[in-house]
Amino acid sequence: MSRAGNSGSTILHRTLEKGAGSLYRVRRRLATALVVAAALFFGYHAIFGENGINMFEQKRAEDRAIEKHIADLKKENSALQQSVQALKSDPDAIEHEARERLHYARPGEVIWTEDDTPGSSDPAPAPPKK
Repeated sequence: MSRAGNSGSTILHRTLEKGAGSLYRVRRRLATALVVAAALFFGYHAIFGENGINMFEQKRAEDRAIEKHIADLKKENSALQQSVQALKSDPDAIEHEARERLHYARPGEVIWTEDDTPGSSDPAPAPPKK
């Protein structure tokens, strides 16, 4: 009887081992699938997400454009500061600006100006008298 009980126990033990082994394989496959899915999810977001590589490249390009614009503005600011300094102290610069902007002339000089608007050479018709 002990032998028969032992063989039944062995069959039961083997059946449980097979079930445990298949359960272990299923759990291992499921865990592997979850790890792969998580890696794909995080990989996708690392590249295409809100703070991913693509957005990082866009921000770097934007940063370079802003830095260039700042450098251009600094250069323009420096030129304007030199112009202001010249207008404060250089009589030739003051005279040049007065001639250009205000159309000032020295005695005996005649200033000719061009009007670039189309049709300006034609005299304007006189308004009708009532």
